[in-house]
Amino acid sequence: MNIKIQKEDQIFIIEIHRPESLNALNADTLQEISAAISEAEKDSTIRTIILTGSGEKAFVAGADIKEFAQHTVEQAEEMSRKGHENVFNKIENLKKPVIAAINGFALGGGLELALACHIRYAADTAKLGLPEVTLGLIPGYGGTQRLPKLIGKGLANEMIFSAKMVSAQRAKEIGLVNDVFPASELLEATKKLAQTIARNSPIAISKAIEVINKSDTNEGFNSEIKAFGELFGMKDKEEGVQAFLEKRKPNFK
Repeated sequence: MNIKIQKEDQIFIIEIHRPESLNALNADTLQEISAAISEAEKDSTIRTIILTGSGEKAFVAGADIKEFAQHTVEQAEEMSRKGHENVFNKIENLKKPVIAAINGFALGGGLELALACHIRYAADTAKLGLPEVTLGLIPGYGGTQRLPKLIGKGLANEMIFSAKMVSAQRAKEIGLVNDVFPASELLEATKKLAQTIARNSPIAISKAIEVINKSDTNEGFNSEIKAFGELFGMKDKEEGVQAFLEKRKPNFK
C-alpha cells in the first residue's frame, strides 16, 4: 500500500506513504487515493477529509518521472486524462471538503494535488512549485488551470515559467495556501479546522462546494440562486434556524 488511512471521529485522513521517493505519485498511488476518496465519500459518518504526506520532508514531491519517461504522446494524454477524472477533478468536485496538510515539498503533481483540494494549510518548512518546464513539459494534472484562478494569471505565469519554488510564507502572501503553521503543529491545526467544518450542515457545505466551483462560469449566479432555494426544503435548514432562534447549537444530521 502506498497510502495510510486513519479515521478520527468525523475526519478521514489519507496519508501518502512512499518515503523512499518523497511520496511521488505513480499510477498505483493515484489509484489508491481515488479508492480512498470514494470510500470517504460513501461513509455517512465522515464529514471532512485531510490529505497529507508521510514524514517531514515531502507532501508529494511530484509525479514519478521514471514511470512516464518513455510514454508516447497517446500514453501521456491518457495518463493526464485518467489523473484528472479519477483523482484531481474528483477531489475538487467532492461533496465533502478536502483539506491539504502540506507538510513539506509540494512540487509538480504534488502541488496540483493540493490545488485540487478545497483548502490548503502548510507547514512553515514547506516549499511549493511547478518545475515541469525544466523537463520540457507543462503541468498535466490541472496546474495551468487551477493556479491562475487561485493566485492570478501573472503570478501563475511566473511560477510556471520560472519553475521556481516559493516558501510557505510567500505562498500564504499570494493566496496559494490559507495558513501556515510550525511543522509540528500542522496536522493538529488541520484537524481543528476539519472538526469546525464537521459541526456545520453537510448538505449546505456540499451545495456550497457545487456553486463555488461554478463561480468562474456563466452558471455561477444561477446555480447559487437555485441551491439557496433548494436548501429551504432541507431538514438541516429547519434545524439550523430553529437552533438559532432557541439560542442553542444545531445538531445537523
